[in-house]
Amino acid sequence: MAGTDHPHDTPRRAIAQAYRLRAWMRRRPWATLALLLGAGMLCGAAVRSAIGLAEVEALQAADSARQAELDKLRRDAQREVNALAARLAELQAQANRLNALGSRLARAGQLDDGEFDFDQEPGQGGGEAAHDMPPAELQARLSALEADYRRADTQLGVLEALLFNRQLDRNALPSRLPIAGSYVTSGFGDRADPFGGGGQFHKGIDFQANVGDPVLAVADGMVSFAGVRNGYGNTIEVDHGNGYVTRYAHNSRLTQQVGDLVRAGQEIARAGSSGRSTGAHVHFELWQDGVVRNPRKFLGHNDALARHGPARG
Repeated sequence: MAGTDHPHDTPRRAIAQAYRLRAWMRRRPWATLALLLGAGMLCGAAVRSAIGLAEVEALQAADSARQAELDKLRRDAQREVNALAARLAELQAQANRLNALGSRLARAGQLDDGEFDFDQEPGQGGGEAAHDMPPAELQARLSALEADYRRADTQLGVLEALLFNRQLDRNALPSRLPIAGSYVTSGFGDRADPFGGGGQFHKGIDFQANVGDPVLAVADGMVSFAGVRNGYGNTIEVDHGNGYVTRYAHNSRLTQQVGDLVRAGQEIARAGSSGRSTGAHVHFELWQDGVVRNPRKFLGHNDALARHGPARG
């Protein structure tokens, strides 16, 4: 049919086109060279583009790896900073505890001259040039400081316990006066009987008092007797738990009872003139391991012990 290609025409047509192209290239060598160069440039550009894309992808991958490494380093550094902050907080708490403990010890030792002021920062100095401190050195110094704090805490704790025990012993030792603002009216030992019956051995010290004046415990202890004793009238006795017992006699009334714990300086009775007495006063005795002692040796130097009035019984 007209206008229809035969199946065997296609290869013949392709061969004819190839011959025509070859003939055209022989007639135009420069155009052929330009065509080949252009094709080469296109191929080179394609190759370079492929290489460039590969390099870009490699750089992007390397940048991502560096960023990931930086993020990891940043997280690790933050963890170290957080750990240091926690250690510093612990050290600050230990320092506050040591300052408080030192202040208590200064008060217990009656160091009130300002020499040990734990609220004031101590001065520092040094002529050496400053330098960057490596993290390992900082960690080592923090560990050494923490160890110093632990040792100081232990030592101050032991010292506090010793001072506390010493204070307990001192509070349990009869060393105060049984009545405030008074004076001695009759001393310990041999004296004339105030009732005119010759001589007698006075087992205590008499202090001037008015009826109703507070009678005070001279040390910490427990009331071991509260009642009437022959010749003593209304009497109260305090056992101080260390071999010492004190007796307070001729009271108008008693304000503590057997078994009560009393502190040094606490009221235990009211002064009076009950029993064998010529007038209101406080008769005070001190016994050590069952033996009566001169209270003057325990009460120390006091103006009340230096002044004497008339014997009151």
